[in-house]
Amino acid sequence: MKSLIAASLVSVVLLSGCAAQKFNINGTANTGEVRNSTFFISGIGQTDTIDAASMCQGAAKVQSVQAQQSFLNILLGAVTFGIYTPRSYKVTCSS
Repeated sequence: MKSLIAASLVSVVLLSGCAAQKFNINGTANTGEVRNSTFFISGIGQTDTIDAASMCQGAAKVQSVQAQQSFLNILLGAVTFGIYTPRSYKVTCSS
C-alpha cells in the first residue's frame, strides 16, 4: 500500500511540473519558430542565449518569445536523472 501511495505521489509531481513563460512584445503573432536547447546536469552553471531579433530579421518584427518545458522535456530529464535536461523556446515573428 505504501509503494502505491509513493508511486502515485511521484506521478503527480512529474506530471504537474510543465511550465511555460511567454513574453508578448508587439501585438498579435503570425508565424513562429521553435528552437530546442540542451542542458546537462540540470543546467547548473549553463546559459543559452536566444537572439529573437536575428530569427525575425529585426527586433521590430518580434511578436513574442516563449520558454517552455514540456512533458517530454521533463520526462527525458527524469529518465536520465537530470543528466540531460532539454528546454524548448518559441519565437513568434510578424510577417
